[in-house]
Amino acid sequence: MQRLIQSPLDPAFVQNPYAFYAEVFTGDTIRYWQDYDMPAIFDAANVQAVLRNRRFGRALPADRIGPPRPHLAAFDAVEAVSMLDLEPPDHTRLRGLVLRAFTSRRIKALAPDIHDICDRLIADLPKGGCNLIPAFCTALPVRIIARLLGVPAERCGDLLRWSNAMVAMYQAGRTLEIEHAANAAASEFTAFLSDYIDIKRRAPQDDLISHLLLAEENGQKLTRQELIGTCILLLNAGHEATVHTMGNAVKALLEHQTPPQAFTDQNIAATVEEVLRFDPPLHMFTRYSYEDTEIGDHTIRSGQQVALMLGAAGRDPALCKDPDVFDPFRAPVPHAAFGGGLHFCVGAPLARLELQIGLQRLFAARPNLTLSSPPRFANAYHFHGLERLDVTT
Repeated sequence: MQRLIQSPLDPAFVQNPYAFYAEVFTGDTIRYWQDYDMPAIFDAANVQAVLRNRRFGRALPADRIGPPRPHLAAFDAVEAVSMLDLEPPDHTRLRGLVLRAFTSRRIKALAPDIHDICDRLIADLPKGGCNLIPAFCTALPVRIIARLLGVPAERCGDLLRWSNAMVAMYQAGRTLEIEHAANAAASEFTAFLSDYIDIKRRAPQDDLISHLLLAEENGQKLTRQELIGTCILLLNAGHEATVHTMGNAVKALLEHQTPPQAFTDQNIAATVEEVLRFDPPLHMFTRYSYEDTEIGDHTIRSGQQVALMLGAAGRDPALCKDPDVFDPFRAPVPHAAFGGGLHFCVGAPLARLELQIGLQRLFAARPNLTLSSPPRFANAYHFHGLERLDVTT
């Protein structure tokens, strides 16, 4: 397998990983990425094939499980019950219970809340201009998650702080300081949710925590730790991805001077799907191989971790014509922004709804929105999201 070298911390790569992906597409699309010490799959067909192949999974193979990490005890306790890192039968049971509470009806019922939060945030945008990432792109999804869970809005700051600290564990260049901060956040978040679960158990309401407490399948319910882990996952995964996608979307729409027709009720869904293909929030998602498996012309060995390059897959020349061109009016193109297979993002319908309403409300209220300085991506690969999106409002 051909080796490649590309530091995920290189500033030029962070700002534009697509130039690197384009170079890979000139040759074999399965390479050994030396910086990550694992095979990496870049083309859409093989990324989708592995996402759906039951010989690959998220759960750590038994022979790769290391000793306990005392300084990450709280963080690891949350991860141990996360759907994201479980395989059947545990994943099947947990996901089934979650979907009994996280229904399409409940997601659609959030639409008025999303409209209301969008309009309030837009009305509060500083006159003249601002960095849109904290002012709108970050504030919207954390407030929606708080309403979904039934958590008071005044705790949004804590939710955001805990989420940011924990999600930092997955980016390149992780340090001991990041690990300690993540563990502290996991401990605080767990304690808060544990107390809040007791409140909801005594006085249930029409919120996700209350419905997760009631969810039952074949006589089984979520344990307290599973309920805590699920709530943390919904915040961390759903919030982080939506923040990045909203920022990337506004950037792409402004840079390409997108016409108003892209935001109509008939076209907004396609516009969001094009953003997810063109500049997704998560560029790498890993799997473990549970047996020797042939992918393309290569063998992925049992126990080996493999990187699925979701960001590159959306720019695969075999996927669509002119993949490096942003075109919200193109025919829908399948993408991997929400993963696939057993681990397809459970929050995808909510993310799509937030993005569609958020972009419609923002561009309707601020039709003259323009970039006031070049957008800048955060040094947080394998996430791909902006730290600055300065606009004139």
